[in-house]
Amino acid sequence: MDTLVGTAPVSVPTALRKLYFLRFAFAAVWAALLFATADTLGALTAALLVIYPLFDVACAVADIRSARADGQPVRALYVNIALSALTGIGLAVAATSGIPAVLRVWGVWAVTAGLVQLVVGVARRQLGGQWAMIASGGISTLAGASFIAQAGKDGASLTNLAGYAFLGGVFFLVSALRLGRARRA
Repeated sequence: MDTLVGTAPVSVPTALRKLYFLRFAFAAVWAALLFATADTLGALTAALLVIYPLFDVACAVADIRSARADGQPVRALYVNIALSALTGIGLAVAATSGIPAVLRVWGVWAVTAGLVQLVVGVARRQLGGQWAMIASGGISTLAGASFIAQAGKDGASLTNLAGYAFLGGVFFLVSALRLGRARRA
């Protein structure tokens, strides 16, 4: 007889906490790299721009797995996967047209993903630590509108995207810390 040895299922708050720490670390490193390369839209910058939403897809997949295990709603996470995947493709195309095109695509993504993040945060508020996700969703929506507006102005720059990503990472860090505190309470 074969015996399967496994680990106990990880609770949603524990899984989210780990995922949120990872998202913070990724955002911090990504923002630093983009900030260092944001003056030109070369191959490295274009690759960074495409990688960010694809990382978001991977995180949403991980989030779905833990949420399903605990019976949490996942529909909005599927919407997030579709939006982020389309954004990755859109950014790859936009990068060939220049910074204004990139800002428009990123702006649309920030608005739509921010709205999804608001919905997910509100649905998960009973888990604790979600006020930061709700605030982040609102800020993302506003920031996206500003990126779209910035795209139409002279001197459009990608440096604001680095700040946006870093701030989003900080919100994930706050949520991770709050989830840890909620588990101990």
